[in-house]
Amino acid sequence: MVAALRCLAVVAVVVAVAAAGMGVEGLGVNWGTMATRRLPPKVMGQLLKDNGFKKVKIFDADEKTMMGLAGTGIETMIAVPNDMLASVGDYGRAQEWVKKNVTKYDFDGGVNIKFVAIGNEPFLTAYNGTYDNVTVPALKNIQRALNEAGHGSAIKATVPVNADVYDSPASNPVPSAGNVNIYPFLSLYGNDDFPIDYAFFDGAPPKPVIDNGITYTNVFDANFDTLVSALKKIGFGDLPVVIGEVGWPTDGDKHATVPYAQRFYAGLLKRLAARQGTPLRPHARIEVYLFGLMDEDAKSVDPGNFERHWGIFTFDGRPKFPLDLRGNGRPAMPAPARGVHYLPRRWCVLNPNATNTTALADNVGYACSRADCTVLGYGCSCGALDATGNASYAFNVYYQAQGQVPSACDFQGLAMVTHKDVSQPPCNFSVQVAESNATAVTMTADAKSSAPASVPARVAAAVLTLVFVFVSV
Repeated sequence: MVAALRCLAVVAVVVAVAAAGMGVEGLGVNWGTMATRRLPPKVMGQLLKDNGFKKVKIFDADEKTMMGLAGTGIETMIAVPNDMLASVGDYGRAQEWVKKNVTKYDFDGGVNIKFVAIGNEPFLTAYNGTYDNVTVPALKNIQRALNEAGHGSAIKATVPVNADVYDSPASNPVPSAGNVNIYPFLSLYGNDDFPIDYAFFDGAPPKPVIDNGITYTNVFDANFDTLVSALKKIGFGDLPVVIGEVGWPTDGDKHATVPYAQRFYAGLLKRLAARQGTPLRPHARIEVYLFGLMDEDAKSVDPGNFERHWGIFTFDGRPKFPLDLRGNGRPAMPAPARGVHYLPRRWCVLNPNATNTTALADNVGYACSRADCTVLGYGCSCGALDATGNASYAFNVYYQAQGQVPSACDFQGLAMVTHKDVSQPPCNFSVQVAESNATAVTMTADAKSSAPASVPARVAAAVLTLVFVFVSV
């Protein structure tokens, strides 16, 4: 790994929601699209503009998404997916990829591409070396193709990597030793005794991490300085650092809540606005991309049910809580998506007169395997529903995902359509966006993300996705 890193110049990257106006410096946002019914890309592009987002990272170079960004001027990081890394190891294929996904959008009013990500965390330990031998060749070829196409001075090829590339010994998990190995949300997710204040910026954990006389009171500082220490050891100690992904989910687990997410972002944005830096880089301007822009109800839940709830906006573009994106100390609700059209106001619920109740469990299981029932868990927004409520929620979320077609509200005679909103706050029985105004995606029980089952793709503040930028060939 060290040898591979020495082939690259390292520029740190954090992926996040960008600031409004001339607000918090260096903010960007991850825009994921793994949803059953997505808002049109042009609506999303306008949402980014309305909230002053200046930078965005996407996970492919999908034509519809790119056209949604065209003309916005937003600095964009596109990506070569992991499953294409071996392919672009052939230089001719790399040239074709650049022509199709970069040159195509290089026109007045096109897409302001700044980076091409080579894979997504291809060196992740759980991949067992699958991409180790193809990532650097792909990186070199894409950068060479960018250069030869005349884009090289403005667009750089990058390799986003997970924090596990700088491991530290378990016997000495401090920044100067390597990786702190502390993942706040996952630690909370798996251990009720974890000191919760250590995950935020406004508390005093009972046992802070002390490293060479430096006291760390939060995971963000500890992980950032871990990277700084790791880079210093391989000769890149003065390189700027950008954090690729950082955030907090709002549902799907008892610790994934709006109040916790609001608390986390409030502390993070305040520190960024004040240029507080970290103990090893005090007063540094840290570039950060928040994770993420929208909830994605078709993501894999192998890491946990919270995976579908990282957005600062709901599936239909409504802000979840106030954010101080302007850095003026006055949090405000972000602007919602405009021009969103919905399916008719009707819901699918358990028929109170149904008699075939022995089939209820199987039908609920069927609905939840093909739609998003992650809010029904313990401590989640719909976790207090009774058995009837659980069934109705499952039937409705499937019905909505299928575009309210009549056959999607039958379930062997157990379900019925109602025009009465059956939401039970805080549990919301949503009506989905209309197909004429959305991009539909089929989700099945086998739907998977690009991350392996054993690894959380986004882990609150501690998952610092880094980006290694190739600057010379």
